[in-house]
Amino acid sequence: MSAFRTLDDADVAGKRTLVRVDLNVPMKDGHVTDTTRIDRIIPTLKELSDKGARVILLAHFGRPKGSVNPEMSLAPVVPALSEALGKPVTFAADCIGSVAEGAVAALSEGDVLLLENTRFHAGEEKNEETFIDALAANGDLFVSDAFSAAHRAHASTEGLARRLPAYAGRTMQAEIEALESALGTPKRPVLAVVGGAKVSSKIDLLENLVSKVDGLVIGGGMANTFLAAQGVAVGKSLCEHDLADTASRIMTKAADAGCTIILPEDVVVAREFAANAENETVSKDSVSEDGMILDVGPQSVDSVKAHIDTAATLVWNGPLGAFEVTPFDRATVAAAQHAAERTAAGSLLTVAGGGDTVAALNHAGAGDHFSYVSTAGGAFLEWLEGKPLPGVDVLRKAD
Repeated sequence: MSAFRTLDDADVAGKRTLVRVDLNVPMKDGHVTDTTRIDRIIPTLKELSDKGARVILLAHFGRPKGSVNPEMSLAPVVPALSEALGKPVTFAADCIGSVAEGAVAALSEGDVLLLENTRFHAGEEKNEETFIDALAANGDLFVSDAFSAAHRAHASTEGLARRLPAYAGRTMQAEIEALESALGTPKRPVLAVVGGAKVSSKIDLLENLVSKVDGLVIGGGMANTFLAAQGVAVGKSLCEHDLADTASRIMTKAADAGCTIILPEDVVVAREFAANAENETVSKDSVSEDGMILDVGPQSVDSVKAHIDTAATLVWNGPLGAFEVTPFDRATVAAAQHAAERTAAGSLLTVAGGGDTVAALNHAGAGDHFSYVSTAGGAFLEWLEGKPLPGVDVLRKAD
């Protein structure tokens, strides 16, 4: 982790510390309905406050597209933030200018202030130098604790880190360390589980992974496209037949790289996509014309478990079947629980991320037992795809 400046390198006492956090939380009727992202940033905020920093939070909410939209104000987040932090958080109705300046000037050491939605200004997403200057005017140093926004080169994610002494917060640090241990310099063998509906949304990810991992389990609707590319009839299953050549190319690339691709051998088939629909388990070669593959079968689950048993590192993105609908959650639940058991036994490092993934692992009761579950979504996927993350790269120590 030494390649990145962290809070261990920062002297924050008395300093105006601008902290970029992710407060893009789900709301209903003016109240936060899921505090996961708030809970993640609390260790950084508590540490800064305890060390006497004047803590000034920068965040976005929704997509106001550079103009003020009261429905996307961060003000309603303040009560949940104060409760999680265990101390009052003040709020300023703008993130730059005299309003912000006055609120910052009123801070004592250890105080915490939340500034209004950075995206109320067009300069945020455009990463404009004048807007960066206006933000930087209220800070002595910058702490980035929003990995989920690190794939964007915005003023509050990348620009400020060029203008002020910049450090990774504890959440950012944990995320970078987890990802580095999973794909940067991992313990081998490395196994990846990639599921989800469509190959089209994960072509870059698959092409990057086959050159990095030793085994790749493909599940969900994506698996149907790979099976079809091998000449398997998949009936009425979700399948991107026009991507057969792409699937074949990925399989060839995997073979050349020495990566084993693991596809379903047996599948759970139904005639309708509905909870508790009548279903049967058949071999992959026996799907009827009116059948829909909605999960992988028990033989395939045993194969996945066996590969998990021999792996030292597991990267997980996406479910193996239509996990939102019973009983087509069985494979995802069984494999996730098995990975969680291996992790708890100390024999496997598990890193997971992506929206569906977090939901699927929590549904399986396995999320809390993985080594690290990223809530970052887009940034996590772009990292899996091997793309540079501007908000991370800017925190690297000079060589």
